[in-house]
Amino acid sequence: MRLLLSVLSGKPVRINDIRRWDDFPGLREYEVNLIRLLDKITNGTVVELNYTGTSVYFQPGLLHGGQITHECCKLKGISYYLEVLIALGPFCKRPLKCVLTGVTNTHNEISVDSMVTGVLPVLKQFLVVDDGLSLKVVKRGMAPEGGGLVEFSCPARKSLKPIQVLKMGKVKRIRGVVYAVRVSPTFANRIVETAKGVLLNFLPDVFINTDHCKGDRAGKSPGFGVSLTAETTTGVFFTCDAHSVIPGNGVEPSVPEDIGTHAANLLLEEIYRGGCVTSSFQSLAALWMVLTQRDVSKFLTGPLSPYTIKFLQHIQDFFGVTFKLDTQEKEDSDSDLNDGATKVMLTCLGIGYSNLSKRTL
Repeated sequence: MRLLLSVLSGKPVRINDIRRWDDFPGLREYEVNLIRLLDKITNGTVVELNYTGTSVYFQPGLLHGGQITHECCKLKGISYYLEVLIALGPFCKRPLKCVLTGVTNTHNEISVDSMVTGVLPVLKQFLVVDDGLSLKVVKRGMAPEGGGLVEFSCPARKSLKPIQVLKMGKVKRIRGVVYAVRVSPTFANRIVETAKGVLLNFLPDVFINTDHCKGDRAGKSPGFGVSLTAETTTGVFFTCDAHSVIPGNGVEPSVPEDIGTHAANLLLEEIYRGGCVTSSFQSLAALWMVLTQRDVSKFLTGPLSPYTIKFLQHIQDFFGVTFKLDTQEKEDSDSDLNDGATKVMLTCLGIGYSNLSKRTL
């Protein structure tokens, strides 16, 4: 997260004692791979690593963008790299067009499907015109061997507009996609039946697609999982994922019924947390609020995740912006309704960040 803020602010950063006391100290392979990706989309970036990898000096260059192809590390999902690209995309000199290869779906990580339905609608609210913004899964690749392919494109913009997102609304529909790669198609049907069995107790409008990949679209490893999305009356999306584990080393194979039940419960928990953005993407919404024009932005979220709290501290270090956090009071007219967890209203003044690299003609 500090490297991302370093690129946007133009301030160099030095990180010391990286896992110094760990059995395997220093940067991990996927972190070095991310630094290479940042070097591809910028000009003039300087990176210095010490011999043990426990210290890194990062001096950011100018965001260039353009067309790039990157092979992601298989130890992390493609969403780990997409989060950085989506945050930086609007501020590149040229429209960003990326082709990423690697693992699209893996256990305990955000899937690319959730980023399509959870992040892009939030970014579209900050962009004045969202033409050219797309994220598409061409091939699915399961852990550990991957083989997936994702295409991401983002337009370059001069600045972001301040927004005020204050109403969560009520959930009106639930959609989802179940994927089965190099396994029997019945696995997908079993997940659908189990997930719908839980969700139909709360909402009648539930529809889950199945995506059984074959041939070149199936990647190199078997696996199955589900991505669920709940949409509210105000256009807010809540997402969650559940994926099969990699059997071996004492880990038992996943059962489709357990995956379906777990995914449905995760979605209900996300709805209970509430707000106007999925908890996994609170940090991106806060970042874009800071980078808007010099005006007040407000965004309603659920309880802040530990990652978001740490990210807000880094924002203060790099940009000098402090957020005002208010507990959202329940309206009298809705006193009989269960609004779930306590909501937090994020308020900040944009720094007037301008994309100086973008051509005006």
